[in-house]
Amino acid sequence: MSSPFITVTELASLLSAAAAPIVLDASCVLHPAKFDGDYRRDSGRPRWLEAHIPGSQHVDVPTQFSDGTAALHYTHPTSPAIADELARIGIGETDTVVVYDTTGGLFAARLWYLLRWIGVDVRVLDGGLSTWIAAGSPVSIGDEPAAIPVAPWTVSVEHDAWITKDELLKRSESDARPLVCGLPAGSFTGAAPSRYARRGRIPGSVNVSSRELFDSDGTVRDDEFLRAAYAAEGVTGAEEVLLYCGGGISASANALTLVELGVTAVRIYDGSLEEWSAEESLPLELG
Repeated sequence: MSSPFITVTELASLLSAAAAPIVLDASCVLHPAKFDGDYRRDSGRPRWLEAHIPGSQHVDVPTQFSDGTAALHYTHPTSPAIADELARIGIGETDTVVVYDTTGGLFAARLWYLLRWIGVDVRVLDGGLSTWIAAGSPVSIGDEPAAIPVAPWTVSVEHDAWITKDELLKRSESDARPLVCGLPAGSFTGAAPSRYARRGRIPGSVNVSSRELFDSDGTVRDDEFLRAAYAAEGVTGAEEVLLYCGGGISASANALTLVELGVTAVRIYDGSLEEWSAEESLPLELG
């Protein structure tokens, strides 16, 4: 199985080829919570205008690739809705896509997960724009020509990608599938302020912080480190891995790193703590 990541060298080579991939910048600024319930987000488009990979286009995951009619921030759209949005921005069913961001890699991972769900050939630029620049690769400033839409297309592949709240509630204590929270340790234990209604974690879950799986320069850590980080929490890949976080973003980076290890049986609880914590009857653990 090929890696879900692509290096700067590989991307630069592909961009000079006749059938170059389409590059999407998924940058989105999600501010840390200063107090419980503090949810603040800014578009990453200004960052893209300041500097981006030549020919790329910025996409806003919260508005373009989330269900705007849902009560939660990042509920995934239907697969046809994703295909329609891709066609609108010039991406066909058989096109190759590379995604990156300038905000830590989590929103690039989310877009990767959504596109992978519907069978798009998509990879994540390892290290994002900072690694691209560090390699001496060219950048563009300001806007790019508007994308030319392609003909609408029908999704022909749909992977098993999502787990619901009701399915989690029906899990038995003997269920061997690990439930992994991808948030930082302070959010997992409840020590840090939460963007959502209540602090804490879903009972029975373990913590593998997605941010700890990437180095300080944004590149993914080596497979040995990733495997050890998951194994330390009992995640070996022998069973399907269930993932959650605050709203399905950090969990997507967990999915990305698991796929890097060859663990493809993963599903994300899209509502995550935003949905779970809003229902007072649902338990949360602290400490």
